[in-house]
Amino acid sequence: MFELYGVGKDGMVYHSPPPRRKEVDILSETCLQLSSPEFMRKLPNGDALHHIKDTGVSTSFNKAKEPSRESRGSAVRRWMVMTGFFFLGCALVAGVGLPLALELRSSHLLEARLQVVRRMLSEIPLIDGHNDFAWNLRKHRGSTKLDNFPFDEDLSRNSSWGPQWQTDLIRLEQGIVGAQFWSAYVPCEAQFLDAVQLTLEQIDIVRRLTSRYPKRVRLVKTSSELENAHRDGVIASLVGIEGGHSIGTSMAVLRSFHRLGARYMTLTHKCNTPWADSCSVDDPNSETPSDFHSDGLSPFGKMVVRELNRLGMLVDLSHVSVRTMKDALAVTKAPVIFSHSAAKALCNSSSNVPDDVLRNLSLNGGLVMVSFDSAHLSCSDKASMYDIIAHINHIRRIAGVNHVGLGAGYDGILRPPTELPDVSGYPLLLAELTRDRRWSATDIKKLVGGNLLRVLKEVEDHAATLLHQFPSEEWISQELIEDSAYCRYHDT
Repeated sequence: MFELYGVGKDGMVYHSPPPRRKEVDILSETCLQLSSPEFMRKLPNGDALHHIKDTGVSTSFNKAKEPSRESRGSAVRRWMVMTGFFFLGCALVAGVGLPLALELRSSHLLEARLQVVRRMLSEIPLIDGHNDFAWNLRKHRGSTKLDNFPFDEDLSRNSSWGPQWQTDLIRLEQGIVGAQFWSAYVPCEAQFLDAVQLTLEQIDIVRRLTSRYPKRVRLVKTSSELENAHRDGVIASLVGIEGGHSIGTSMAVLRSFHRLGARYMTLTHKCNTPWADSCSVDDPNSETPSDFHSDGLSPFGKMVVRELNRLGMLVDLSHVSVRTMKDALAVTKAPVIFSHSAAKALCNSSSNVPDDVLRNLSLNGGLVMVSFDSAHLSCSDKASMYDIIAHINHIRRIAGVNHVGLGAGYDGILRPPTELPDVSGYPLLLAELTRDRRWSATDIKKLVGGNLLRVLKEVEDHAATLLHQFPSEEWISQELIEDSAYCRYHDT
């Protein structure tokens, strides 16, 4: 069989999968309908076939007049010539015409599906759970400066920046992104050093970015503000803290991040904190140093989860150990998320979610926002759009359609799916889902943003019931961090 690549009307490169049985039937249809003007234009020898069309052929004879031998011979010759052209046409269809006809059909159907997707995304915002642009800026530019940084251009086509940039305003709008969680990520190596300061600077990047383009992006802190931004046609921007090491074992720092707009915190990145175990403890090949072991969540870690509930911040369980997942699900009174993970049953990565946790997640009300990282999708250096769909469908089958979303991780993944190299590709993914009869428009709306909006509202509603509670004033046991306290002021 064969696969097709083409360009849609909006300039997006698309890829058509191997044709289905109905599409292969175009061969017989075309052989029987060689007069199709559209097909004639696509055939290399269309003129000859047009000649056939113009040549009238009668299959009945005038019984009143017996044809002469000469006329009978002429008729036989015409039949032979026409039969030859017929089989030539069929051969062209099989060798050249079928791929072209399928390409034509595929492009028409793709455009129709994209129109459906655009209509759906005008009604519900596409909310992506994770984007590492802020850290990419610091890493590749060597600073957090936005001055003279062309975020309103397609950076992949800018010779000064290049294809390593997967996010900018142009491609966000091409991807019809309605809301983006921007990750305030800092490396694990900053733990007990300047992690808090670096996190503040990363949040500041997001806030400055939104204020720089107020007509196109807007910082939001609540579900209603997110919906209003979508209604106004601007991209809602939210902040997520990626890694509990960012709070420096301080509830006060956590609350300060919340005031600055942070609306989720990933309990760990790929390193343990003094109060939570990361996925590194589940990975026998991990070389990440493990200075702390809590066997899931420590008592202080459980208090962090309760404080997140009180604040109305999402508990994010991407990158944590399986034991930490289960402890957090047992403690939280509000739905949780995995901001950028996938199904462990399909790719045995320690960053992915096992099926028993997926079943518990359906009881909790939370969701897994599927990562587009090839390492999470195929456990290799290469993945396709169909790997994403396989993970989405697996999570749907185990946890339910109300518990799956999208969390690509662009600008933090080196190997995105070949068809979806950047943030512009979401419509193509959704157009492919519309081919699956299991996915109704209502289901797709849940996947792209409806589920996350529901979770946000439930977390906010739960926090509203805790307004009478005082902030947590608990301190982590100093014995746990005394060996790492070289960068701390010691109270007497």
